[in-house]
Amino acid sequence: MHADSIAAHLAAVHSRIREAAARAARDPADIALLAVSKKQPASAIRAAFSAGQRAFGESYVQEGLDKIAELADLAIEWHFIGRVQSNKTRAIAEHFDWVHGLCDLGHAQRLSEQRPSARGPLNVCLQVNLSGEASKGGVTPEALPELLAECRALPGLRLRGLMTLPAPAEDEAAQRVPFGALRALRERLATPDCPLEHLSMGMSHDLEAAVLEGATLVRIGTALFGPRLS
Repeated sequence: MHADSIAAHLAAVHSRIREAAARAARDPADIALLAVSKKQPASAIRAAFSAGQRAFGESYVQEGLDKIAELADLAIEWHFIGRVQSNKTRAIAEHFDWVHGLCDLGHAQRLSEQRPSARGPLNVCLQVNLSGEASKGGVTPEALPELLAECRALPGLRLRGLMTLPAPAEDEAAQRVPFGALRALRERLATPDCPLEHLSMGMSHDLEAAVLEGATLVRIGTALFGPRLS
């Protein structure tokens, strides 16, 4: 996609966020855009960066590492948004700034131990599986409090919030249900010393519903870059 098109799409996504924020009586500045750049070339990321985007999400470790190296001249905030695997935790801990799909204590312990102290704690969002889909990662709502407590004790991690990837729904009312459930979990489990300030939820097709239910990080790929490369 041409750089001008990416800039135009980025502006359009920000417009959607502002309109949804207005409907929810929220400040759009409280809603961050995470550009999902998996399967997109480094040139597309560079174009989005030139248009003002700073946070990018990758789902595949090696692809992400290649882009981090190629784009090392840019001050990018890199988010890992794929499934965490035990044999990839060191690379994630050493090279990424955020992890959005953490749902396993063993992985959390490895990430904490392998995080370079010079980089400070790794920002993490715990993934919650609200739909019960076996194909989706995430901890159950019932198991979340225990995982949350255990992760809070890990010095190499900084718990920032919760994340979910719900089953697709066509109408806004249905889309809002799981997002509202995640917000309710956050409200129940947040404490002054662990406010869980972020809700990582909403993608290209349902960002409005997510913003209406309190999303602070929306993960946008297709609406920004177009279809992913194969």
